[in-house]
Amino acid sequence: MLGYRHVECSVAESRYLRGIRSLHSGRDDVLHSGRDDERYWQPTTKITIFTSMIKQETIGKILDAARIEEVVGDFVDLKKRGTSLIGVCPFHNEKTPSFHVSVNKGIYKCFGCGAGGDSVRFVMEHEKYSYPEALRYIAQKYNIEVEEIEQSPEQLAANDKRESLLIVTNWAAKFFREQLWDNEDGRAIGLSYFRERGYRDDIIKKFELGYSPEAWEALYGQATTAGFDEDFLEETGLIVRRDDGKRYDRFRGRVMFPIHNLTGRVLGFGGRTLKTDKKVPKYVNSPESLIYHKSDVLYGLFFSKKAITEQDNCFLVEGYADVLSMHQAGVENVVASSGTSLTTGQIRLISRYTKNVTILYDGDAAGIKASLRGMDMLLEEGLNVKVLLFPDGDDPDSFAMKHGAVAFKQYIAENSKDFIFYKTDILLRDAGNDPVKRAGVIHDVVDSIALIPDDIKASVFIRECSRLLDIEERLLIAELNKLKLQANRKHQKLVDAQPANTSFGGDEPPPDLFMDPRDRIDAPLDEQDTTSSLSKVLALQEREIIRLLINYGQTPAKWEQDYPIAFVLFAGLQDIEFTDAISSKIVQIYLEFMEKDELPDERYFISHEDREIADLAISLLSSPYNLSPNWNDEKRKIYVAQETDNLKNAVLGALYRIKKRKVEQSMQVIREELKHENNEANIEILVDKYQKLKLMEKELTSYLGTVIVK
Repeated sequence: MLGYRHVECSVAESRYLRGIRSLHSGRDDVLHSGRDDERYWQPTTKITIFTSMIKQETIGKILDAARIEEVVGDFVDLKKRGTSLIGVCPFHNEKTPSFHVSVNKGIYKCFGCGAGGDSVRFVMEHEKYSYPEALRYIAQKYNIEVEEIEQSPEQLAANDKRESLLIVTNWAAKFFREQLWDNEDGRAIGLSYFRERGYRDDIIKKFELGYSPEAWEALYGQATTAGFDEDFLEETGLIVRRDDGKRYDRFRGRVMFPIHNLTGRVLGFGGRTLKTDKKVPKYVNSPESLIYHKSDVLYGLFFSKKAITEQDNCFLVEGYADVLSMHQAGVENVVASSGTSLTTGQIRLISRYTKNVTILYDGDAAGIKASLRGMDMLLEEGLNVKVLLFPDGDDPDSFAMKHGAVAFKQYIAENSKDFIFYKTDILLRDAGNDPVKRAGVIHDVVDSIALIPDDIKASVFIRECSRLLDIEERLLIAELNKLKLQANRKHQKLVDAQPANTSFGGDEPPPDLFMDPRDRIDAPLDEQDTTSSLSKVLALQEREIIRLLINYGQTPAKWEQDYPIAFVLFAGLQDIEFTDAISSKIVQIYLEFMEKDELPDERYFISHEDREIADLAISLLSSPYNLSPNWNDEKRKIYVAQETDNLKNAVLGALYRIKKRKVEQSMQVIREELKHENNEANIEILVDKYQKLKLMEKELTSYLGTVIVK
């Protein structure tokens, strides 16, 4: 099979190699298919390791096939605006969409937090994947066969730590499964427990449940024998180090619930004790690590995401058992917060697949009231929230087991209630006839409605709550408007306190929508005669040259016998030395390509290994502004000039602007020299130079005055 080979090595070498990631494309199928595959894990010093990397030709195919709007659209709800697609940024908390996707250029850019890149970069940042993992994800999406070549030991050693930890956790998941099914104690204790709880074998296998033996070093012993790095075992929380340096299994004597990421790889575990001793914690979970962040994970999402999308609804429960029981009852669009308070990260995970959430609770009133804040967070993120309360003494797990799949589905369909009305009802019952408490209820309910981004939806709730609370609608509207005004003022203060983000990385204020692109560089110019202000403007103008190179470098210059615009720009820049560090790097790249009679394209810079270069390229290729569809209307005969309509003016204007600034910079240097020069001959020479520069400045200014679009 392509991608792995047998290696004879010592135990020490095998321990090291066990901690090195595999780039084998079939790895995940082996790890979470439930099959025993001795080709992959060998518990001896003759081990199987994957030593392959993706061929460059395959990478090219993947990049060619990837459609930015399809890759990003799997995770972000995109809407068309002008020539771009926009959506709410998945990388920071925002209400107003500032996340733009350019289909033509194949990039995304958030003008709120600055995140940007191509399809591969998006998958890497969003899913926390390595570069090879992101490529494989996209290859799988577009049914591209991943061809690989073998890696050298040096390349293997360079692979990252994150993949090493994933290999360890997935090996552990397999170990726990084997203990459950193949070990006598595992079958007698762990498997018996699951079956007594009513779980069918197919559900146990589907969720890859397992058992950790009671022995202190059962996993630790097998893992070290197999050659795993002890530090990786400790970092993933599989083993614990005592004060005396000795290590032992964290999950000993527990049934195991593996926690998967969105592609099915195991990130961590939850272990439930089978002992009745109250001093023993009921559940022990994997600690936070490089690969496992509890606040960004929902139990069962890997198995339920398809059903959530199809049903356009997500049932949110508290624990692992609830998820298992609902799947067994045929309700698969369910996830669990694993006993933690709901987090923004978890809410955003849900919102990738649906905007509708139904929260399932047991009859514990105290627990319900404590969770109201989490439901407010769901509203704040724009989700539609319903609540389902089970009878006293029942939770989703016990109700499904007690009444069966048919009755369970029927109960859900008939008893779900909108959260706002549910909250109003439960708080009113608690307040009774106390007028002060009832006033507090009104404030609490309006607080929740104020979080809803959709004004129409909020107005419907106001009308219904007016009836439920027995209060005039206008009073609720007045309170709602007051809260929204306070929120807007608070938001504005935060915006004012932060430096503006711009397409030039924060060095230039955002251009006016109708300003000609060639005039953006001049707009912020402070006319004070200081070297520092000229240097700043010069750096911005250098980036304008880079913008033209990246956007139009390969485009024929019609006014120069169809030579590429890059050639025209560099011909005019022969006497110019770039001072901006990143711009200088990009210029050097162009020169190296041109020596080979080649020119780099947009993709080369967008996916460049130097993140400073890639980020600048994405910023220069992006714009937060889109022309309204009401413009360029054939019916109304409205037409707005585009930069591409007159590239000659754009290119020559940029060249003459940067030359003019260079001249001004030289003039400033001479003025400073004249202040301190006492020799008459030297003064005469400096004055002569200054007059020549002044003449050049006049000619350049005259030309620039003719290219400004009226």
